[in-house]
Amino acid sequence: MEKHNVLKDAEPFYFEGNQVGVLVLHGFTGSTQSMRFLGEEIASEGYTVCGPRLKGHGTHYEDMERSTYEEWIKSVEEGYNWLLERCDQVFITGLSMGGTLTLYLAENHSEVKGIMPINAAIHLPDLEQMRGKEEPRFLDAIGSDIKAPGVSELAYEKTPTKSIQEILKLMEVTKENLSKIEMPALIFRSSEDHVVPPENSTTIHKGISSERKEIVDLKNSYHVATLDNDKELIASRCKEFIKSLI
Repeated sequence: MEKHNVLKDAEPFYFEGNQVGVLVLHGFTGSTQSMRFLGEEIASEGYTVCGPRLKGHGTHYEDMERSTYEEWIKSVEEGYNWLLERCDQVFITGLSMGGTLTLYLAENHSEVKGIMPINAAIHLPDLEQMRGKEEPRFLDAIGSDIKAPGVSELAYEKTPTKSIQEILKLMEVTKENLSKIEMPALIFRSSEDHVVPPENSTTIHKGISSERKEIVDLKNSYHVATLDNDKELIASRCKEFIKSLI
């Protein structure tokens, strides 16, 4: 059970629209605040949009410490099923670990119409150094890697070491099954990213089996690109991608 209240702007969001659904997923230690602009932009086209809050996120880092990667998967599966109840076709986009979860869902739901991962993580060398460790209990924050001045991400000020073990497991199972992904993919990659090395997107592009796949380089944004200088570009390209497939 989560012991803390959901923070303002970290609540899940939903926009009821037509029969085209889009699942919008936030990242590790982050919140729905990082994805709301993109969600609203996609919803402006008339699509049905769901932005779930991952278990243990958007409250307090002690709640995150108690959550597992299986619970994060359950959080996004619930959002995916909410869309399936209302829509004929579903697209998925996600930032960072939200991108990892986008890939995971695509590997396990071949009916997904298309995916749009943004700086998705499947291998993080810095976190790999913490594999199997329990101390220190908390590390410094990894959120708010943003180039645009005066913009900040609503993310935890501490990163639980236990949660690092969970994201390592999620990345491992996701990376192993990239070849199962066959639907169209639009892959966003920040040229300068201080959290997820850009090579992750290159590996994803090479590893998936999709016939239609493209990398879009974000040259004016850091990791949290959905809040950064390229957020309008991301929204525009996502809307074009969806429109081309429905």
